[in-house]
Amino acid sequence: MQYLKTLVPVCFLAILSFSVFSQTSTNAKELKVNQERIENRIFELAKFGKVANGKGYRVAFTKGDIEGRTWFIEQMKKAGLEVTIDFTGNIIGKRKGKNASLKPIAFGSHIDMVPDGGNYDGCVGSVSGLEIMETLKEHNIVTNHPLELIVFSDEEGILTGSKALGGGFNQERLEKLSQSGLTVRDGINAIGGNADSISSVIRKKGDLSAFLELHIEQGGILEKETIQIGVVEGIVGIEHWEVTVEGFANHAGTTPMNLRNDALLSAAKLIIAINEVITSREGRQVGTVGKISAQPGAYNVVPGKVVLGLEIRDLSYDKIWELFHEIEKRAANIAASSGTTITFKNQLVAAMPALTDKSIQDKIVQAANALGFTYKHMPSGAGHDSQNMALIAPIGMIFVPSVGGISHSPKEFTSAVDMANGANVLLQTILALDKE
Repeated sequence: MQYLKTLVPVCFLAILSFSVFSQTSTNAKELKVNQERIENRIFELAKFGKVANGKGYRVAFTKGDIEGRTWFIEQMKKAGLEVTIDFTGNIIGKRKGKNASLKPIAFGSHIDMVPDGGNYDGCVGSVSGLEIMETLKEHNIVTNHPLELIVFSDEEGILTGSKALGGGFNQERLEKLSQSGLTVRDGINAIGGNADSISSVIRKKGDLSAFLELHIEQGGILEKETIQIGVVEGIVGIEHWEVTVEGFANHAGTTPMNLRNDALLSAAKLIIAINEVITSREGRQVGTVGKISAQPGAYNVVPGKVVLGLEIRDLSYDKIWELFHEIEKRAANIAASSGTTITFKNQLVAAMPALTDKSIQDKIVQAANALGFTYKHMPSGAGHDSQNMALIAPIGMIFVPSVGGISHSPKEFTSAVDMANGANVLLQTILALDKE
């Protein structure tokens, strides 16, 4: 009996000690992702869609895309997720929370690539999201909110999957040819979706508690400034214009310089004026003339017509149009002084700016500070799935450095350390959101 009296307190202390140890070992603030596993999965995913010369070609809807998606689904199931493919081809992995009445916290990105693209754009966010799910499983941590890992379909084509979820998908796009050679309709069906039912995937505003995306920066700012984390303020709006400059085509040998109505000369002056307007104001706006065609296009003919492609991007939609109107004024002066006409035609392909949620930005900053990482607030100059998810949920984006600022290229590279840093910030941001 005396032995039992002595044993009971000892057993109780042992159980108590084990309980305290278990709680300490699963302290959410101390959770860290597995850096090696992230890198290994990036390398493994890179094998799908690789062609004979070793370059990547995992374009949406192709054989490589289908094989990569199949592999990723297997990895999600191994991590204990309930996996489904919606009618747009989005892969959705769900993990239950303690409180089923709470709205899910969602995160993810994409795994399709541009032709001859790199292995990190989109993939870092998707693989890191998977790693977070696996880390939570390994430490027996169940969040209050349900969690969703979303791998969007056809991001590099027309943002098909996220546009469908956000309610912005145009049904007419189904008949357009994708980069795979299939129509978007056939492509969606090829990856397990159902194009005829695509409208049923739309989610209402408030269906998600938040959406987060980790992504490589696709620029060289973070690397140049040796900063570890980019806190994205928003995804820029984009406007395109087709600009037509008309002069008079004439013989290049017999037409004196002072009697020419040279459309290409006016176009050149306009390109310089565009650059001056864009750079004349404070801010991070960008303007680009990325396309030019001169007609008739002969050595011995003064160009009579030039068509340009103008693009302006900024976080402020109002600012985009203010800059454009300044360019219009400069164009009118150039036309008047050169005997040409300059007209602008908006291409109606606008992408509205999508600002990230300020409170989520703050949580990203808090996570970066707690982990001892340097950070910088910055815009995203490229489009992402998050801009469509902003239509239905508060969004947050985290950038990690891209070496040399290279993206959409086989030379694209982000170090394992930087990927893990971003994944740890994403993990802690999710856990912070889960407390609300």
